[in-house]
Amino acid sequence: MAGATPQLIKELREMTGAGMLDCKNALNETGGDLDKAVQVLREAGLGKAAKKAGNVAAEGLISVLVNADNTKATILELNSQTDFVAKNENFINITKEITSFAQNNGIEDAAALASSTINGQDFATYLNEKIATIGENLVARKLTTVSGQVVNGYVHATGRVGVVLAATCDEAVKDKAATLLRNIAMHASAMKPTVISYKDLDPAFVESENKAIVAEIIAENDELKRLGKPLKKIPEFVSKSQLTDEAIAAAKTRFEEELRAAGKPEKIWANIIPGQIERYITDNTQLDGRFALLSQAYVMDDKKTVEQAIAEVDASIKITEYIRFELGEGIEKKEEDFAAEVAKQMGK
Repeated sequence: MAGATPQLIKELREMTGAGMLDCKNALNETGGDLDKAVQVLREAGLGKAAKKAGNVAAEGLISVLVNADNTKATILELNSQTDFVAKNENFINITKEITSFAQNNGIEDAAALASSTINGQDFATYLNEKIATIGENLVARKLTTVSGQVVNGYVHATGRVGVVLAATCDEAVKDKAATLLRNIAMHASAMKPTVISYKDLDPAFVESENKAIVAEIIAENDELKRLGKPLKKIPEFVSKSQLTDEAIAAAKTRFEEELRAAGKPEKIWANIIPGQIERYITDNTQLDGRFALLSQAYVMDDKKTVEQAIAEVDASIKITEYIRFELGEGIEKKEEDFAAEVAKQMGK
């Protein structure tokens, strides 16, 4: 029987996701028998799993699974070493299997997943077998299962970003809420909010960003001045968390004084000041628009905020939980020359 022909190597690699050199050796060892070569890879791979586990896994997929009645959603980040493997059908199926297993067994986080038993095996053994088959280190780095009255999620077509949201609402609008949550999850995947509300922002972070944003605008105004263009207003604050009743009252008094100085009759002030107050709040809450989901301009209608879009559907809808995974976030990835790696594996 023939050994490792290029066609057989290609077929075995597609079947298992294993490295080219591993496929070549397994086929030579088994005289070109694909089924036996698969078994050889599994057996040899288990011995190599510990070594492969030291390799950086920064690629992979984000998976989101929402149950039929929109009361539970699971989001998983399963990492591989290369995006090539992440596109492999076996890897995609492993991702789906782990996500489904976690949701069906009430597993809420990565720690619980790591200590679980899947398909009659402890999770570490299960993953080692997959590492042996795929030929790269695999890491189930992050997992969260969210339950609630209404839950929905979204994963980008690339599999690199996923979002899960939970909310409370009147039972009569649950279906509308589920649809809205999916749309907001799509928004969050693109706009990257870090918290649900401005109230969730850390005060120290707000204070630090206040100084940074003011410095940014001052620098930008220097350039605008040089170009002879209108300058931007320099805000006092950057978040609603800083806008006390006293701050807004003081702003209103300033606007009244400006209108008086401009000779505007008091009878028209009531038509002007509300708009000035609204603009003042917008100018002084820039941080919220960057990081707080509810304060962001809604991508499906940027004339309103996410909070306003929710209120238009139904005032009873309140987002209670927000999870966003971005593939490889926080992982330091070693840059490699892929062409050189392929040449090395093929013995060129």
